[in-house]
Amino acid sequence: MALKIRKLVSYVEEVRIEGGKDAARPVTTVLVAAVVKNPWAGRDFVEDLQPEIRAYASDLGALIVEKLTATIGGADKIEAYGKAAVVGGAGEIEHASALIHTLRFGNHYREAVNAKSYLSFTNKRGGQNTSIQVPMMHKDDEGQRSHYITAEFAISDAPLDDEIVIVLGAADGGRVHPRIGNRYLDLEAIAAEKAAQQG
Repeated sequence: MALKIRKLVSYVEEVRIEGGKDAARPVTTVLVAAVVKNPWAGRDFVEDLQPEIRAYASDLGALIVEKLTATIGGADKIEAYGKAAVVGGAGEIEHASALIHTLRFGNHYREAVNAKSYLSFTNKRGGQNTSIQVPMMHKDDEGQRSHYITAEFAISDAPLDDEIVIVLGAADGGRVHPRIGNRYLDLEAIAAEKAAQQG
Protein backbone atom coordinates (compact mmCIF):
# COMPACT_ATOMS: atom_id res chain seq x y z
CA MET A 1 0.00 0.00 0.00
CA ALA A 2 1.36 3.44 -0.94
CA LEU A 3 1.83 6.21 1.61
CA LYS A 4 -1.09 8.64 1.39
CA ILE A 5 0.22 12.09 0.44
CA ARG A 6 -2.49 14.74 0.82
CA LYS A 7 -0.43 17.48 -0.79
CA LEU A 8 3.00 18.87 -1.56
CA VAL A 9 3.80 22.42 -0.46
CA SER A 10 6.69 24.57 -1.71
CA TYR A 11 8.03 27.73 -0.10
CA VAL A 12 10.52 29.96 -1.91
CA GLU A 13 12.31 33.01 -0.50
CA GLU A 14 14.83 35.25 -2.22
CA VAL A 15 16.81 37.60 0.03
CA ARG A 16 18.03 40.73 -1.75
CA ILE A 17 18.66 43.17 1.12
CA GLU A 18 19.70 42.44 4.70
CA GLY A 19 20.47 45.06 7.35
CA GLY A 20 19.71 47.78 4.80
CA LYS A 21 22.54 46.63 2.53
CA ASP A 22 22.12 45.02 -0.89
CA ALA A 23 23.28 41.43 -1.20
CA ALA A 24 26.24 40.81 -3.50
CA ARG A 25 23.86 38.34 -5.11
CA PRO A 26 20.37 37.26 -4.03
CA VAL A 27 20.22 34.07 -1.96
CA THR A 28 17.31 31.72 -2.61
CA THR A 29 15.94 29.34 -0.01
CA VAL A 30 13.50 26.59 -0.96
CA LEU A 31 11.46 24.33 1.31
CA VAL A 32 9.40 21.42 0.00
CA ALA A 33 6.97 19.65 2.32
CA ALA A 34 4.93 16.49 1.90
CA VAL A 35 1.79 16.31 4.04
CA VAL A 36 1.28 12.58 4.61
CA LYS A 37 -1.08 10.33 6.53
CA ASN A 38 0.68 9.06 9.64
CA PRO A 39 1.00 5.32 8.96
CA TRP A 40 0.98 4.58 12.72
CA ALA A 41 -2.05 6.75 13.56
CA GLY A 42 -4.92 5.01 15.33
CA ARG A 43 -2.90 1.89 16.16
CA ASP A 44 -2.15 2.52 19.84
CA PHE A 45 1.54 2.01 20.69
CA VAL A 46 3.51 0.38 17.85
CA GLU A 47 6.73 -1.21 19.07
CA ASP A 48 8.35 -1.92 15.69
CA LEU A 49 8.34 1.06 13.30
CA GLN A 50 10.69 -0.58 10.79
CA PRO A 51 8.12 -2.11 8.41
CA GLU A 52 6.64 1.32 7.61
CA ILE A 53 10.08 2.95 7.47
CA ARG A 54 11.18 0.37 4.92
CA ALA A 55 7.94 0.70 2.97
CA TYR A 56 7.70 4.50 2.77
CA ALA A 57 10.85 6.46 3.68
CA SER A 58 12.86 5.88 0.51
CA ASP A 59 10.07 6.77 -1.93
CA LEU A 60 9.22 9.83 0.15
CA GLY A 61 12.83 11.02 0.15
CA ALA A 62 13.16 10.53 -3.60
CA LEU A 63 9.93 12.42 -4.29
CA ILE A 64 10.79 15.45 -2.15
CA VAL A 65 14.37 15.63 -3.45
CA GLU A 66 13.12 15.60 -7.04
CA LYS A 67 10.67 18.43 -6.35
CA LEU A 68 13.19 20.43 -4.30
CA THR A 69 16.03 20.27 -6.82
CA ALA A 70 13.69 21.18 -9.67
CA THR A 71 12.34 24.18 -7.73
CA ILE A 72 15.78 25.60 -6.91
CA GLY A 73 17.05 25.05 -10.45
CA GLY A 74 19.18 21.93 -10.06
CA ALA A 75 21.04 19.99 -7.38
CA ASP A 76 24.29 21.74 -8.34
CA LYS A 77 22.86 25.04 -7.04
CA ILE A 78 22.44 23.77 -3.48
CA GLU A 79 25.03 24.87 -0.90
CA ALA A 80 23.09 24.50 2.37
CA TYR A 81 20.63 21.80 3.32
CA GLY A 82 18.46 20.49 6.15
CA LYS A 83 15.29 18.61 7.07
CA ALA A 84 12.34 18.69 9.45
CA ALA A 85 9.26 16.73 10.44
CA VAL A 86 6.14 17.69 12.39
CA VAL A 87 3.70 15.06 13.61
CA GLY A 88 0.07 15.93 14.33
CA GLY A 89 -1.49 15.80 17.79
CA ALA A 90 -2.54 12.15 17.63
CA GLY A 91 0.97 10.94 16.82
CA GLU A 92 4.28 10.55 18.58
CA ILE A 93 7.39 12.60 17.91
CA GLU A 94 8.97 9.20 17.25
CA HIS A 95 6.68 8.88 14.22
CA ALA A 96 8.02 12.13 12.77
CA SER A 97 11.58 11.06 13.54
CA ALA A 98 11.09 7.64 11.99
CA LEU A 99 10.52 8.89 8.46
CA ILE A 100 13.42 11.37 8.33
CA HIS A 101 16.10 9.78 10.54
CA THR A 102 16.88 6.88 8.27
CA LEU A 103 19.43 6.53 5.51
CA ARG A 104 16.59 5.30 3.31
CA PHE A 105 15.27 8.89 3.37
CA GLY A 106 18.35 11.08 3.80
CA ASN A 107 20.68 9.37 1.35
CA HIS A 108 18.54 10.49 -1.58
CA TYR A 109 19.37 14.09 -0.68
CA ARG A 110 23.02 13.55 0.25
CA GLU A 111 23.69 11.68 -2.99
CA ALA A 112 21.85 14.23 -5.13
CA VAL A 113 24.06 17.07 -3.89
CA ASN A 114 27.25 15.04 -3.23
CA ALA A 115 27.18 16.15 0.40
CA LYS A 116 29.69 15.40 3.14
CA SER A 117 27.87 16.98 6.11
CA TYR A 118 25.06 15.41 8.08
CA LEU A 119 21.55 16.80 7.57
CA SER A 120 20.66 19.15 10.42
CA PHE A 121 17.06 18.77 11.55
CA THR A 122 14.09 19.49 13.76
CA ASN A 123 11.32 17.09 14.69
CA LYS A 124 8.34 18.01 16.86
CA ARG A 125 4.61 17.70 17.44
CA GLY A 126 2.29 20.48 16.33
CA GLY A 127 -1.10 21.34 14.93
CA GLN A 128 -2.39 23.13 11.86
CA ASN A 129 -0.45 26.28 10.99
CA THR A 130 2.33 25.43 13.44
CA SER A 131 5.68 27.09 12.81
CA ILE A 132 8.02 24.71 10.98
CA GLN A 133 11.73 25.48 11.32
CA VAL A 134 14.25 23.92 8.98
CA PRO A 135 17.86 24.46 10.15
CA MET A 136 20.50 24.20 7.46
CA MET A 137 24.27 24.05 7.20
CA HIS A 138 26.82 23.86 4.40
CA LYS A 139 26.47 20.53 2.66
CA ASP A 140 30.24 19.92 2.71
CA ASP A 141 31.52 21.81 5.76
CA GLU A 142 29.74 21.79 9.14
CA GLY A 143 32.08 24.49 10.45
CA GLN A 144 31.22 27.09 7.81
CA ARG A 145 28.98 29.37 9.86
CA SER A 146 28.00 31.50 6.88
CA HIS A 147 25.61 28.70 5.93
CA TYR A 148 23.95 28.29 9.33
CA ILE A 149 20.48 29.27 8.17
CA THR A 150 17.05 28.54 9.64
CA ALA A 151 14.11 28.83 7.27
CA GLU A 152 10.62 29.04 8.73
CA PHE A 153 7.15 28.63 7.30
CA ALA A 154 3.71 27.23 8.15
CA ILE A 155 0.97 25.32 6.36
CA SER A 156 -2.46 26.65 7.28
CA ASP A 157 -4.22 23.27 7.31
CA ALA A 158 -1.43 20.89 8.29
CA PRO A 159 -0.62 18.73 10.03
CA LEU A 160 -4.01 17.31 10.91
CA ASP A 161 -4.01 15.11 14.01
CA ASP A 162 -3.36 11.96 11.95
CA GLU A 163 -0.73 13.47 9.63
CA ILE A 164 2.99 14.13 9.46
CA VAL A 165 4.62 17.00 7.56
CA ILE A 166 8.00 15.98 6.11
CA VAL A 167 10.25 18.80 4.85
CA LEU A 168 13.55 19.22 3.04
CA GLY A 169 15.23 22.61 2.78
CA ALA A 170 17.90 24.05 0.51
CA ALA A 171 19.67 27.35 -0.07
CA ASP A 172 21.90 28.39 -2.96
CA GLY A 173 24.18 30.40 -0.69
CA GLY A 174 24.79 31.40 2.90
CA ARG A 175 23.54 34.44 4.78
CA VAL A 176 24.00 37.45 2.53
CA HIS A 177 26.40 39.37 4.81
CA PRO A 178 28.20 36.75 6.95
CA ARG A 179 30.82 38.24 9.24
CA ILE A 180 31.19 36.06 12.32
CA GLY A 181 33.97 33.86 10.97
CA ASN A 182 33.91 30.09 11.26
CA ARG A 183 34.74 27.53 13.92
CA TYR A 184 38.25 26.98 12.52
CA LEU A 185 39.18 30.62 13.09
CA ASP A 186 37.83 30.30 16.64
CA LEU A 187 40.00 27.24 17.26
CA GLU A 188 43.08 29.08 15.99
CA ALA A 189 42.32 32.16 18.08
CA ILE A 190 41.69 30.15 21.25
CA ALA A 191 44.90 28.14 20.71
CA ALA A 192 46.88 31.35 20.19
CA GLU A 193 45.42 32.87 23.35
CA LYS A 194 46.31 29.78 25.40
CA ALA A 195 49.84 29.76 23.98
CA ALA A 196 50.26 33.44 24.85
CA GLN A 197 49.04 32.84 28.43
CA GLN A 198 51.42 29.91 28.86
CA GLY A 199 54.34 31.79 27.29
